[in-house]
Amino acid sequence: MKITGLNFDIVWKNKHENFTLIENQLQNQEADLFLLPEMFSTGFCMDAAEVSDKNEESLEFLKKISKEKNTAFSGSASVEVEGLFFNRMYFVKPDGEVNFYDKRHLFSFSGEDKIYTPGKERVIVEYLGIRFLLQICYDLRFPVFARNNNDYDAILYVANWPEKRVGAWEHLLKARAIENLSYVFGLNRIGTDGNGLLYQESSHCFFADGKEMAEKKSNLVTAEFNLEELKDFRNHFQFLNDRDDFEIKF
Repeated sequence: MKITGLNFDIVWKNKHENFTLIENQLQNQEADLFLLPEMFSTGFCMDAAEVSDKNEESLEFLKKISKEKNTAFSGSASVEVEGLFFNRMYFVKPDGEVNFYDKRHLFSFSGEDKIYTPGKERVIVEYLGIRFLLQICYDLRFPVFARNNNDYDAILYVANWPEKRVGAWEHLLKARAIENLSYVFGLNRIGTDGNGLLYQESSHCFFADGKEMAEKKSNLVTAEFNLEELKDFRNHFQFLNDRDDFEIKF
């Protein structure tokens, strides 16, 4: 499976411009799954009442482009549902099927927890035979929530992780891959947001042994997932058999 992430400079609070930018940059690209950053349509914004999708604008865009390119798309957006705001990661398949995950760990350092509502479900999506655990940015700091119970093959992290803390982002992505014997694809944005935070190119894909898998060209980050290779690695290194048993309470 070929996965391509677009780590672009999100236009602050401008959905139309971001939709156009995504379409233009992916116009001649092909992949089985395209990945977009956290809050790809607005930037990581706490003005939820102003920017959140009231009519599933970001989802409708993903459904449209997924159908046009006949491939899957995933990324998160700010959405409002019955008066509550969620940082929602969509996984849209070309046949129109939609799965979503609401960010569980809200970034209290920026006040996200005061505005958005935490998700109450751990979400795994299967596509083309590969099981994906959906995660958003700050979730990366909480390994228990991402613990592999032999129920997924890859973790997708979409993020707005600033340059000043990018070392933690890169180290934790690799750690999640190694400890969970899993592919981990972490897609970050680039550029500067409306709060003046800088974002450097720092997207990665790691194999289960911590090896970098990503190939980078312009703003595109691409990796090939080989499920048989992963199964062989897990059969040889059966570390997950020794994992601790626990339950996550919501």
